Amino acid sequence: MYVPPMYRSHDRAEVFDLMAGSPLATLITVRGGTPEASHVPVILDPAGPGGEPLYLYGHMNRVNPQWESVGSGCPAMLIFAGPHGYVSPTVYGYLPAAPTWNFTAVHASGMLSAIDQAAETMAVITATVKALEGRFGAGWDMHESMDYFDQLLPGVGAFRMEVQRLESMHKLSQEQDPGVRERVADSFSREDGAAQRQLAELMRRCLHRPRS
Repeated sequence: MYVPPMYRSHDRAEVFDLMAGSPLATLITVRGGTPEASHVPVILDPAGPGGEPLYLYGHMNRVNPQWESVGSGCPAMLIFAGPHGYVSPTVYGYLPAAPTWNFTAVHASGMLSAIDQAAETMAVITATVKALEGRFGAGWDMHESMDYFDQLLPGVGAFRMEVQRLESMHKLSQEQDPGVRERVADSFSREDGAAQRQLAELMRRCLHRPRS
């Protein structure tokens, strides 16, 4: 991913938060010269993402043809797409101007390996439920559904990625003057979508940082 210096985040915690906040990642692998992609839930290492190497965990349906590659172990990329939105020149307050798209994204590249043991696969599933329910849910208790989880388990393919390269891009109007950036953030904060409001929050958090 090409990332101009002004859009690069040097805050690893910020990058991890973007990944945790956008856990439906796009998994890309190549088989026989043809790229394959699936949208899969992915979580950071439940033991804590601070160590090296960084590990990511996910799961998918074993009947998905892409599992043939994943289950055998292969190089792959996981793309986490964060909040994004269209920027109309009407908010800039000057001419000439051009529209653009503000966005946040993380690309994680590395080697996948299958998790074969049933107990470890179940650990990935329960860790995923805990992470997603804690961040997006309403406090659902999974324990009364563990028998149902056991029934689903044979069809679940869990995997681990050892991340070899982590790239992030936070395109948040850093090329604009602070006043213009504030107007863009204001326009996003007034929109109905949650992603746009999240984008406004990220822009305001970024405003105090010096321009590169």
